[in-house]
Amino acid sequence: MTNQNNAAGRTLTIRKTFAVARLKVWEAWTKPENIAKWWGPKGMDVEVLEHDFKVGGKWKYSMQMPDGNAFISAGTFLEIIEGEKIVTSADFKPMTEGVELHVSFEGDDHQTQFTFSVVHPTEDYCKQQEEMGFYNGWGAAFKRLEEVLD
Repeated sequence: MTNQNNAAGRTLTIRKTFAVARLKVWEAWTKPENIAKWWGPKGMDVEVLEHDFKVGGKWKYSMQMPDGNAFISAGTFLEIIEGEKIVTSADFKPMTEGVELHVSFEGDDHQTQFTFSVVHPTEDYCKQQEEMGFYNGWGAAFKRLEEVLD
């Protein structure tokens, strides 16, 4: 999906520094038992339905919404550079579909520079997602991640 030449206008990015080893942040993203602890807003239970962590592997997570419906996140791993980078397709039905997540991890045994980018199919869709609360939503999840890492 991604054409890197024109991705800038279709991409929303969050950067954070975690005061923990890069391997620990990597494992928070790659091990199902860790993902279930932070993926999604605080107070939401997350169930990892599928997590085949390899290029071409599928992932699928479910969060129980207050109204009783399930909010499903799913995708396919497109690129994995061990300890450094994950690229995956992603659908967050019914709110967001057809995006790519680009997650990078840089650092050492003491801190991690984390970059999370979501590449949207069009600039208009990107702007719509930003207005729908992209930074607040993912910011809350990454706050929860930070708490789990501490």
